[in-house]
Amino acid sequence: MFIIKSKADRVEGTLLVGLFEGESLQSGNDDLQREGNTYIQRGDVSARFKAITTLHFAKEGLPERLHVVGLGKREQWNHDRFRKALGHAFQSIHKEEVGVDLDGLLGELPGEVGAELLAESLVMATYTLPTFKTNQSQNVSMQQLNVFTGQPEDVVSTALATGEAYARGVNKARDLVHLPANVITASKLAEYAKELADQYDMKAEILDKEQMEELGMGALLAVNQGSVEPPKMIVLTYQGLDEWKDVTAFVGKGITYDTGGYSIKSKTGMPGMKGDMGGAAAVLGAMETVGRLKPEKNVIAVIPSSDNMISGDAFKPDDVITSMSGQTIEVLNTDAEGRLALADGVTYAKEKGADRIINVATLTGGVVTALGSWMTGAMTNDRKFYDAVERSGESKGEPIWQLPYNDDYKAQVRKSDIADLNNSPTRKAHAIMGGAFVGAFVGDTPWVHLDIAGTSVAESAHELGPKGPTGVMSKTLANYVMNL
Repeated sequence: MFIIKSKADRVEGTLLVGLFEGESLQSGNDDLQREGNTYIQRGDVSARFKAITTLHFAKEGLPERLHVVGLGKREQWNHDRFRKALGHAFQSIHKEEVGVDLDGLLGELPGEVGAELLAESLVMATYTLPTFKTNQSQNVSMQQLNVFTGQPEDVVSTALATGEAYARGVNKARDLVHLPANVITASKLAEYAKELADQYDMKAEILDKEQMEELGMGALLAVNQGSVEPPKMIVLTYQGLDEWKDVTAFVGKGITYDTGGYSIKSKTGMPGMKGDMGGAAAVLGAMETVGRLKPEKNVIAVIPSSDNMISGDAFKPDDVITSMSGQTIEVLNTDAEGRLALADGVTYAKEKGADRIINVATLTGGVVTALGSWMTGAMTNDRKFYDAVERSGESKGEPIWQLPYNDDYKAQVRKSDIADLNNSPTRKAHAIMGGAFVGAFVGDTPWVHLDIAGTSVAESAHELGPKGPTGVMSKTLANYVMNL
């Protein structure tokens, strides 16, 4: 997809360049620089952030079309503005082959950083959601990006591949969340995970219902009781070290559809619940990125997967169930099923040798009330671990906000007259209650809980993708491992 070229190479067809406010066009092509600056001096080109100006040339040695994207003020240029400006530009250019002047986009950013952001922006921004329409038009997709630069070719090549790896993981997560629940069942999700493992030389372990019963995974099995679809505990193992030590675990909620069970959702609250496996999708997207980049790290992905349905066999409020950890749970809300699945998920991750755990889930409506759709909510029992995860998210454009987690909150989920825990103690601090319940199964293992209920779906199209699934936290998880 990416072809690296010298700044002195001939430019044909379509070229994309950047322009900072109050500055002139910089190019390795003297004729292009002179012609472009003529338009800029006449005021025909805008350098306003994200503005797109298209110039046409008929002169030999110049591109037929020059797209100038405004970069705004140089002193404000950063990773986030790079992604947004370039994402918007790529969405505006519908050509199979495009050239881009990398060096003119850097500002003060290092060349390898700009190249990584360039690839990430292109692959994410031009993503389209698959559909089941019988008569759908085919969009023109970019097949080749010619990157003109004076930076070292090996450095740029590696950075482009890295950016593409992050973006491909995001797009895979988007695909999975977008698919309807009758297509992406727990069994189908397990099949995809096995294909991913085969592709990137990972080990796949898929536990079926009988194996879960033997291991005592009563929390996940309770969620599955009302379904005709069997549950799956999906485990992917990536071993980048000689020894199985220093293991990072990703645990993703894989509820492929959530009716709420007997604590049933409203008719307006149920559409969109095919996306309740957004945590699982983010984990699988992150594992694709890890598989592409092959870090010398050990990573395990654990996905407890089922749907949450209603039938004569479904679990009910007032039921008492026993989790894999041995702790008993009073079920007060069958729509608080994700935390039950995660309870067995984090327990199994510890059994498999996890030294630290990051769980990801579309867990609560409470986090949407607290933070909207702009920030992922987080909780932790280890501040140093959390800080590293937060930095990973910030550098990848996936901001995280820490919610409080102390003994007062921990005590709430242990208020039961009949069991060790209850799964829905109060509507107060709703987002924290969900995380605190999962935390009761983590013990002393360093743990970060990420609630993506607000950030997993975009309500409208944006610079880095269409309306719909965002694949959020896929980049953050992979970036954490890469920088561990």
